Amino acid sequence: MDRLETRELVYFVTVAEELHFGRAAERLGMAQPPLSRAISRLERRVGTTLLQRTSRRVALTSAGTAFLKASRDALDAMDSAVDAARQAADTHPLVLAVRPGQDPTLLAAILRTFDDHAAGVPVEPLFTHDQARLVRDGAAEAALLCSSDDLDGLHTTDLGPQSPVALLPATHRLAACPAVSIDTLRDLDNFDDRCPQRPLEEILDLVALGRLVVIVTDAVVTGPGAAVVTVPVTGTPASRLLFGWAAPTPRPALAGLIGASRRVAVSRRRRRAAA
Repeated sequence: MDRLETRELVYFVTVAEELHFGRAAERLGMAQPPLSRAISRLERRVGTTLLQRTSRRVALTSAGTAFLKASRDALDAMDSAVDAARQAADTHPLVLAVRPGQDPTLLAAILRTFDDHAAGVPVEPLFTHDQARLVRDGAAEAALLCSSDDLDGLHTTDLGPQSPVALLPATHRLAACPAVSIDTLRDLDNFDDRCPQRPLEEILDLVALGRLVVIVTDAVVTGPGAAVVTVPVTGTPASRLLFGWAAPTPRPALAGLIGASRRVAVSRRRRRAAA
């Protein structure tokens, strides 16, 4: 006997699950007569009756029951073979664009979760202040983004809120305040309403020297040190941290990284709710 074709197994499994040729044909997107002929041809090739047909019902024979289980196993094995081939070919690194200092604990958690589920695909962080453009240009496959970024042409998933905080010298008169308004900050001579595109270490040094006051998110700096303090800012809306990508159908490794980011976001939300 020649090897059976995949479509023959799919036809049989669908009829066996529906036990009705009309409904099975509808599921398969085909007419009923060709489906009936295909099942009859399959039974001739197998050499036994798989389905008992009457004018009122369709039922599996004992041979059909055994063939159904084996057919499902065969189809599952074929799907696994395709997945294995795709994963084996999907080994080139994933480039993830990240703003310097942007919530390193979140990034580490995403990479740890991805490593637990990935099949040998490395992730290479690319530190930049222009994450969205690099994703659109193809220099990076994904990015950690802010909801205020230019998200045109990108798909995103929400990772949670980012609250605004001001970086102030520890000796500043506002450093001990429980919160400071955006209007108060704007009255300061050294306030910059846009965070400079410099390494985080340089920004902290400028703040410590009293030459800069700037707003960042609470995720960017978790422990700047004794010379710099963070003070919550009122009067300006919180932003959202996003995971973004451009491909309408992500390759398996990227889909895995997206899934990892979502799992980490859910875990963080649960911890905040429990706190």
